[in-house]
Amino acid sequence: MKILFAMERRVDAGSIQALANYIRVGGKLGHTIAIYGDPDPQLPELHFSNNPHPFDYVVFIFESKLNWASGLRLAHLLTIVPRSRRVILDADGMYNPIIALDGYDCNHASERDRQRWVASYQALADHILQPTLRPGESRVQPLLFYGYDPQVLARQRISGHAKCVDIMHVGHNWWRWRDVNERLLPAIERIRGSFGEICFVGMWWDAPPPWAAAIGQEKAFTGDPQRFRELGIRILPPVPYRDVIPTMSSARINIMTQRPLFQRLGLVTAKYFEIFSSDTLPLVMIEPENAERIYGPSGRELTLNGDIAAKLIDVLEHSKKYREAAQAVRRHLTAHHSYECRLNELVEMLDGRRSATRAG
Repeated sequence: MKILFAMERRVDAGSIQALANYIRVGGKLGHTIAIYGDPDPQLPELHFSNNPHPFDYVVFIFESKLNWASGLRLAHLLTIVPRSRRVILDADGMYNPIIALDGYDCNHASERDRQRWVASYQALADHILQPTLRPGESRVQPLLFYGYDPQVLARQRISGHAKCVDIMHVGHNWWRWRDVNERLLPAIERIRGSFGEICFVGMWWDAPPPWAAAIGQEKAFTGDPQRFRELGIRILPPVPYRDVIPTMSSARINIMTQRPLFQRLGLVTAKYFEIFSSDTLPLVMIEPENAERIYGPSGRELTLNGDIAAKLIDVLEHSKKYREAAQAVRRHLTAHHSYECRLNELVEMLDGRRSATRAG
């Protein structure tokens, strides 16, 4: 099958790492995978195409922004590719009713905003996917989309990254501050003397973007760099997608947080799998039930829930137990969540859609 992905290109954010894996695995499995648009000098290893004619399907990936597609020669694409061969991946759960959590995180600021997203989706395609096991809307089909590459971990171990950081968090400050400030930083403060270097890698931990106020999203980027300085936590800039896993591998422990909305919707992101592809001890700040759904039973052992300070000390004192739990999770991911599995699931879904269209 030939699949063309259309997305907002960001070398240090979003789904670009997943598409690199789809392109890699597609070649092995006999499929042609490309990204719509001109070749990008920042992404020389990826396959791009401006010609949609040879492709069976176009998959549009929507994350936090709706208007990125305006720069894609969209009219040209829609003229060539009929609606029946267009699919949307709703990565951020925008195709849902308004969900507002404790006056903090939300998918839409208003019903008018939600209707704008819904109308845009309905104008573009009939078929909508979300990376969750339990979509809330009947029109939405679940497809986890993101996956795990066990070979990456093997390469990290061969490289033998020096552990120059004790605790690392890799991810942008986008609806993260509440959990970080109310749960993680107080725990770190209690046990700060037990750990050496701690750092946060990503955008907007030191300051919100200058355009946040203009789009009414100041709350999404709330932060306090002074709080990090008080705790001796370094803030480092984001790294390109190809450097995320090597960067994580330079730390003894990595912590993954997830925005509250995504936890409520059960949305999976690339970080769910990147952290286990790294040569590190992975800990995830998600509900144990969500962890077990993706990671298997051993995933519960690696959640930061309840007394986070006590858990971090236990990890420090009984690291072998947690390394064994991480290895059990990696075996589960290899069996159930590899990118080979993901691409086969996507192709099977698209094949089923093609058969249904022909039958109709």
